[in-house]
Amino acid sequence: MRFATFELDPESGELRKQGMKIRLQEQPFQILQILLEHPGRVVTREELQQRVWPSDTFVDFDHGLYNAIQKLREALGDSADAPRYIETIPRRGYRFIAPVNGPVSETRTPAPPAAASRGSIAVLPFLNMSADPENEFLADGITEEIINALAQIEQLHVVARSSAFSFKGKHIDLRIIGEQLNVRSILEGSVRRAGSQLRITAQLVNVADGFHLWSERYDLEMKDIFEVQDAISRSIAERLRVSLEGKLEEPLVRAGTKDLEAYQLYLKGRAMLYQRGAAMLRAVRCFERAVALDPNYAIAWAGLADAHTVLGYYGLVPPAVTMPKGMEAARRAVALDPSLAEAHNALAMSCLLHDWDLAAAEREFVYAIKLNPRYVQAHCWYALFYLQLAVGRAKEGVEHARLAVESDPLSGYANSMLGMTYSAAGRYTEAVEASERAVELDPDSYLARCSLQWALRFSRRFEEAAAACNSALAISGRHPWAMSSLAMIFADWGKPAAAESVYAEMVARAGREYVAPAELAIAAAAVGMLDKAICYAREAFEIRDPFCRIQFTKYWPDSARLREDRRFQEILLEFGLD
Repeated sequence: MRFATFELDPESGELRKQGMKIRLQEQPFQILQILLEHPGRVVTREELQQRVWPSDTFVDFDHGLYNAIQKLREALGDSADAPRYIETIPRRGYRFIAPVNGPVSETRTPAPPAAASRGSIAVLPFLNMSADPENEFLADGITEEIINALAQIEQLHVVARSSAFSFKGKHIDLRIIGEQLNVRSILEGSVRRAGSQLRITAQLVNVADGFHLWSERYDLEMKDIFEVQDAISRSIAERLRVSLEGKLEEPLVRAGTKDLEAYQLYLKGRAMLYQRGAAMLRAVRCFERAVALDPNYAIAWAGLADAHTVLGYYGLVPPAVTMPKGMEAARRAVALDPSLAEAHNALAMSCLLHDWDLAAAEREFVYAIKLNPRYVQAHCWYALFYLQLAVGRAKEGVEHARLAVESDPLSGYANSMLGMTYSAAGRYTEAVEASERAVELDPDSYLARCSLQWALRFSRRFEEAAAACNSALAISGRHPWAMSSLAMIFADWGKPAAAESVYAEMVARAGREYVAPAELAIAAAAVGMLDKAICYAREAFEIRDPFCRIQFTKYWPDSARLREDRRFQEILLEFGLD
């Protein structure tokens, strides 16, 4: 079996690096072999004890395992703090995280993964070399614009943003990154800004041998930034010998605006939107300022629409304050640029959660994916919110969520959404696995923790679900999604006093600030206060709480208690949801 520059031969019991034998004692070698047999999976301490330290071995297992792992990491040049090969899963075991390329071959020189096509590339986040940390948004924006430009080239496989950005700030050998992302080439670069002057450097590296295929330095004024991004993208295509179909007379990078301040506000807003949570309020302000400077900036209108819609279904502000603005911005984006996938995706979500218009939502989702088949957010939103929760097409939802993960395998967001689609499909074991992967990829993600606690709760693993839910609460500042779920965990677990305490906290909070009534309804039903639950449910429908389309659907388990009540069924019929 081969990984990075190493080869393990089980028959000879040898570990080699670039053909040179590495001394490794028997137990560390056995552990490595077991981990390589299950790449990407947690190998538990119990499994290792059974296979490496049988019951008739009289040693301190904990001490022996610790020493063996230490010696193995020393042999591989690995670190527990910043693992490249062996990841510690606290209190559980270990996982091999680098790609494994199959059985040992006769040749002793490392090769790129067989699945990596000749035209495959990852664009790593460009470094911000400026003193002002605000220019981090510019560096990230330039990176993303180049990713989007290259993704238009049909013969080129381009790693999606989240997977590429998972290596931000990490000093990892490019060969390791190339293997993890399954690409043959990597683009890296830097951005330095002084006033209106920019210096952008870029270099294209061959993963197999580290050879620089191309490099260039651009000294320019800020106003020329779009032309330089296009030039970089075309140079890469030329060096990789990828056809541009007659050099594509249209530019690969579409500026969208000539107003540089609007462009920078858009980049900042988009970065805030990725963070979710309270950052979305700042995203709204950035997008609003961008479209005020340039009212014809279509993609900024799409960003504004997404920000308003997400604010609404996160329940951070009342729907009347934000959802109509999301619809207006989405329609404006589509009118300005009908060929923009982001605009149609934003309109689809508004149609679904604001207008509750299923036909229009599906039409817009499908068209967005047709315009950009690699658009991860479109696949995720279409998968969970429309296919599964709106119309109950569970299998199709999982398929679209898988496509998102295939496009962006190291994205915590995509893996979180895959976990939720597995939960909606009743495939709880797979839901837990996908959600655990999401947490590992992005430990600070509220969405990943929510996905995990839902999957664990539906699996009736209540103690673990409560732990995951409390982590979500700590990350989010006790967001109502996780609070209502914690009430249900305690109720299903047979801990009514704990469930009532959570519900009481939600009610007290609703007296001080907006709490989505759909969440209050779910929590009230969990503690057996069905009269209050019905009142909250009716309020949710009357204010068109977007979570009605999520929590109250018959395709998601959270509304099961409410659905047993005839009054709730009457509300559903009255508002045409069921």
